[in-house]
Amino acid sequence: MTIAPEKMEARPVPEGHVRLTIDGQEVDAPKGELLIRTCERLGIIVPRFCDHPLLDPAGACRQCLVEVEMGGRPMPKPQASCTMTVADGMVVKTQHSSPVAKKAQEGVMELLLINHPLDCPICDKGGECPLQNQAMSTGRTDSRFIETKRTFPKPLPISSQVLLDRERCVLCQRCTRFSEEIGGDPFIDLLERGANQQIGVADDKPFQSYFSGNTIQICPVGALTSAAYRFRSRPFDLVSTMGVDEHSASGAALRIDTRRGAVMRRLAGNDPEVNEEWIDDKSRFAFRYLTSKGRITRPMVRGADGVLAETSWTEALRVAAEGLLAARPGGIGVLAGGRLTVEDAYAYGKFARVAAGTNDVDFRARPNSTEELDFLASHVVGQGPETLSYTRLEAAPAVLCVALEPEEEAPIVFLRLRKAARKHGQRVFHLGQWTTPAVERTSLQLGAAAPAAKDNLIPAVPGAEAAVLSELPEHVVEALRGGGVILVGERAAEVPGLYSAVAALGARTGAAIGWVPRRAGERGAVEAGALPTLLPGGRAVTDAAARAEVEKVWGLAAGTLPVTPGRDTDEILAAAANGELAGLVVGGVDPTDLADPATALAALREVGFLVSLELHASAVTELADVVLPVAPDAQRAGSYVNWEGRLREFGPALDASGVLPDCRVLDTLAVEMDVDLFTQTPAAAAGELDRLGLRAGAAPAAPTVPAVEPLRPGFGQAVLATWRQLVDDASLAVDEPALAGTARPAYVRINAATATVLGLTEGESATVRTASGAITLPVALADLPDGVVWLPGKSGDSRVRAVLGAGHGDLVGVTA
Repeated sequence: MTIAPEKMEARPVPEGHVRLTIDGQEVDAPKGELLIRTCERLGIIVPRFCDHPLLDPAGACRQCLVEVEMGGRPMPKPQASCTMTVADGMVVKTQHSSPVAKKAQEGVMELLLINHPLDCPICDKGGECPLQNQAMSTGRTDSRFIETKRTFPKPLPISSQVLLDRERCVLCQRCTRFSEEIGGDPFIDLLERGANQQIGVADDKPFQSYFSGNTIQICPVGALTSAAYRFRSRPFDLVSTMGVDEHSASGAALRIDTRRGAVMRRLAGNDPEVNEEWIDDKSRFAFRYLTSKGRITRPMVRGADGVLAETSWTEALRVAAEGLLAARPGGIGVLAGGRLTVEDAYAYGKFARVAAGTNDVDFRARPNSTEELDFLASHVVGQGPETLSYTRLEAAPAVLCVALEPEEEAPIVFLRLRKAARKHGQRVFHLGQWTTPAVERTSLQLGAAAPAAKDNLIPAVPGAEAAVLSELPEHVVEALRGGGVILVGERAAEVPGLYSAVAALGARTGAAIGWVPRRAGERGAVEAGALPTLLPGGRAVTDAAARAEVEKVWGLAAGTLPVTPGRDTDEILAAAANGELAGLVVGGVDPTDLADPATALAALREVGFLVSLELHASAVTELADVVLPVAPDAQRAGSYVNWEGRLREFGPALDASGVLPDCRVLDTLAVEMDVDLFTQTPAAAAGELDRLGLRAGAAPAAPTVPAVEPLRPGFGQAVLATWRQLVDDASLAVDEPALAGTARPAYVRINAATATVLGLTEGESATVRTASGAITLPVALADLPDGVVWLPGKSGDSRVRAVLGAGHGDLVGVTA
């Protein structure tokens, strides 16, 4: 039976919603929702340029005008739907049902095109341009303007990687709003007024943004272009493949655009749960390593004359297998590196235990500690996004960053922290040495009583972080008790007792703990068992039942797996240097990143047989007996596990024929050694790891290493603080001059009082030295503790490990 509409009971409006009508359709919308979002949910697309769902409303372009009635009376003129919020009883007519709205949108488009050059055939945006599309769908067929269009000299370099064609700009302000709201580094702004208004940069504000490439991607016209991509391809000639960032542990989604077998550009993928629609510039621009001159594409074997020469895969694998079999009685160490996929890390761990017969395997190509191993086993294995995710991080009332510089080491985490501080008043505390840009940009003035940036810095002398963490101010502890989050970085491994203090603080406050390593592959390598004390799934190598589980899945006889915990990275290298190991298998390790580069290089020279699996020529390949090339991410399938514990899968963007992933190389090498790994493909390795699953039973106890006293500087000395900057001399950032041009300059940072004591002057040079070497850089004053000096880890002339042989917390000499 049909009931007449007038006899039907009125449908109640859900709580917190209002009811309105759009183009004749009745809809319920949450209070405060923007009208343009409600239209989108109905499938009604209103043209726009300035609107972006992740930016605050601006109403700058006026292209989204619609006709609105309130209380049965039309508003006096069309309204911008990107700034108006929904209201109960509102009646909205878009261009689809209102001649008034249609005429208004056509008029705006006509104004926008007055000075626009209409150079679509040569514009980088042509083919994917909102202005181009909407000029066809919303614009008039002809123009009443016949005057000469305005022109400017072009391109205007906003930076070495972002170029501006000003005559194309429609002043939508997406770029300026992004830089101010999202990145927090307003490197680009509106200049002049009225008809002369334009986008530009101020001469007195140096360009140092790590996120500038996002302005290119969200520009709705071709005003902002990439120096590296400009005029290189047309959008409709590109083949797009989804990928995952290989430069950090963020797990950011990428869109990789290729043409004729080469990567043309990389864009941010849209993943609301991870990176939203943003990526950092290193993730966007650092991909030329795929075609760099140092790229290794053929296997090499060192001949009797001591020279590496290219050879066939068959010959290289035979020589490698014979050398490792001969070295096995004397012991083989396996250094996996931190940029491996989960599948490759699993293959390295299995190769060590099955082919080399050892637990001497470690992925940590950086300073590390036994305390860190215990922390990873107790607080990282098995943790996934259901425990701590970007969403949980953003919702937390307070976050404490320990031994972590988020903007430099985890840029997508930094963006979430800044968003939460800006939108929700999240308090972001930093246990560190000075008020870095990350401290400043996550300490927002949200009201009269909001804290200043210096109030969110918990200063600590390098080496004293554990003691300071154990005696945190009570207001910080209380803030963490209310659902807070503690983020700890890999630098904690350089401070004895710091991982233990983090675990204790988490237990005391109930705060969630997240481990945020710098490299993409480290989190997954923990799960995969590429550690000297852990088998796949977090199983302890000393647990007989755990070994039996692994032996069953691997098809090994009972008692096959080695029982004794292995040596860590530093111990493996020291053993090799001392003749206690006869062979090394090294994958993607830069000796200068390690705690003791001198010992590492000595080990490479002294070890009896060295096999290197590498992408590029390096200090390892120079000394290797056999070099086996491996596939980069663009030419392989695989997955990373990001800092949340979220699996991030990707496929090849380029033709993968002729190149092999690490897991396939290791599998074939093992076959030559009469052992089967069954890791012929990433899928096979991943499937076996899934069958193993996570360990059963309770997690091991947290580490309880006591804090130590920091070193005290003597006359002419200081305690060194150091970490890597995001854009620096990274091995995967080769051949990227545009990206390198935006790197933050390297300084010797010190406070004013210590500078006076040491006789240093701001702007003039200072030399930091140890017995190993010296680094000379300009002085910059910062709010460091007394007696502390800071250097970037690997930027320009500041190569702390390689030159000084020192690290965070060590004593160094400082002179003018």
